[in-house]
Amino acid sequence: MKTIADIAVLLRNGMSIRQSSGAGGLPISRIETIADGTIDPARVGFASLAESECTNWLLKDGDILISHINSTKHLGKCAIYEGIPQMLVHGMNLLVLRCDQVTAAPRYVYRILSSSGFQRQLPRITKHSVNQSSFNISNFKRLHIPLPPLAEQKRIAGILDAADALRAKRREAIAQLDTLLQSTFLDMFGDPVTNPMGWEQSSLGKLCDVGSSKRVFVNDLVEEGVPFYRGTEVGLLGEGEAVSPSLFITHDHYEQLKRHSGVPRPGDLLLPSICHDGRIFIVRDNKPFYFKDGRVLWIKSGESDINSAFLRYHLKAVFFSEYSKIASGTTFAELKIFALKNLVVHVPPRDEQNRFTNFVESIERQKARMRAHLAELDALFASLQSRAFNGEL
Repeated sequence: MKTIADIAVLLRNGMSIRQSSGAGGLPISRIETIADGTIDPARVGFASLAESECTNWLLKDGDILISHINSTKHLGKCAIYEGIPQMLVHGMNLLVLRCDQVTAAPRYVYRILSSSGFQRQLPRITKHSVNQSSFNISNFKRLHIPLPPLAEQKRIAGILDAADALRAKRREAIAQLDTLLQSTFLDMFGDPVTNPMGWEQSSLGKLCDVGSSKRVFVNDLVEEGVPFYRGTEVGLLGEGEAVSPSLFITHDHYEQLKRHSGVPRPGDLLLPSICHDGRIFIVRDNKPFYFKDGRVLWIKSGESDINSAFLRYHLKAVFFSEYSKIASGTTFAELKIFALKNLVVHVPPRDEQNRFTNFVESIERQKARMRAHLAELDALFASLQSRAFNGEL
């Protein structure tokens, strides 16, 4: 075992410079640049920097960016820089680890830092504040990683890279099915903003019951019982992700809500109030759950002339191009109930909506099978990571 200090030729925070939305110049890394565990060139900042102004802060091939100031859930997330974008300035609030490549292979180190075994070391060096958690460089340097001979490191990294590539392909296949659904909607019904096919129109509020949940107070929450979801969690459900709830209400409370104000039913649509990317969750079964008022909007189509699956993709298409016109707010553009009620939607014949719904259901079955396979690949990858961390791979 070696410490991070043993393998580092550079470990530091990034360049302190104010970024602005209207600036150009070289791209600068931000916390969200590595949000998905890779370096996303679309999620960088700018400050009109020229290369001559930041030569010492340009990332080099094999540099590893590490989130050391973040929510507890995302603390320690890392990504490796491998030349994309061609030049990237190391910005604040991400550490960079540059390995001594004579003794440490960067891709191996990246994989180890991402492993659950290494991540379990972080809580003991983490400090918590109201809105975020953090750890400092001095403490991070003292953490340990297994360091076999260089050739063995490269072999292990190759195995983990191959396993991760299988996961990436499966995720991409799922994403392509989502794209197919949206393009099929547009082929069948046209652009919901311009209505080139001349469908009948109505405000959403006339077709559906649009609102939110009954308020649940903090004192009503318990450690186990009926799942209670927050806005971000509803957004994940809308993306088809499995969500393990951290909050609950009692079964008696749920039954009381069921009698007096209603609970989510199959066909209901739920969406976070900040939903520019169309993370709309359609309830598909009667499993009991409830959700946070205000931050989640609730659409009940009931016996109306509009089909829930059709409406979900209609709203996704509208939000993609018109969200900024529908949402409002000074800090975040949020959807308000009155704006959603006033939204004009198309009402094609019900048999056309149902034909699209049948197609959606067939694609969703394929996606379910793919997600099950992805879960198996995730379990395999986690096992390989664990074995690598313990010197068993």
